[in-house]
Amino acid sequence: MFELEFAKFLEEQRRTATGTRLERLHKDLIGEKKMLETAIRPVLKSFEGLILEYEVISLSGVKIYIDAFYAPIAAAFESEGFVYHADNITRDRFDFERMRVRTMMMYGYKYVPFTWDELEKKPEVCRRTVYELLGRFAMTEGKAYNELTVQEREVLR
Repeated sequence: MFELEFAKFLEEQRRTATGTRLERLHKDLIGEKKMLETAIRPVLKSFEGLILEYEVISLSGVKIYIDAFYAPIAAAFESEGFVYHADNITRDRFDFERMRVRTMMMYGYKYVPFTWDELEKKPEVCRRTVYELLGRFAMTEGKAYNELTVQEREVLR
């Protein structure tokens, strides 16, 4: 079921993409797919509002790409493998990664990184993070969670 839905979602993303974003959408996307299947799709119940390889202009003017951006609450989900993001990293790459995080913060995005090992070994923790993020920042009938009455919050909880 997920495979079919993901293929349809990916095709739609490719259909509307251009340039470097389109090139990135034609890569294997194994980390992004794992993150969507394990942590995000089970919580959201659909792909609505998600944008793969979301393009952002960094503070230094360089284009950066967010693995999966959830527009309704401006959440930047990242799937980070150890080898690519830590083990074989150079000083320049380390600087670039920190600049990416600062850029997301300056745009007001909620940066939500997951490691491959977390997705593989602790999927329930990853899903709980997404649930908590939605509970904290999602709108409910035009109200933010913290604007609800105590009774309304209890019903949601």
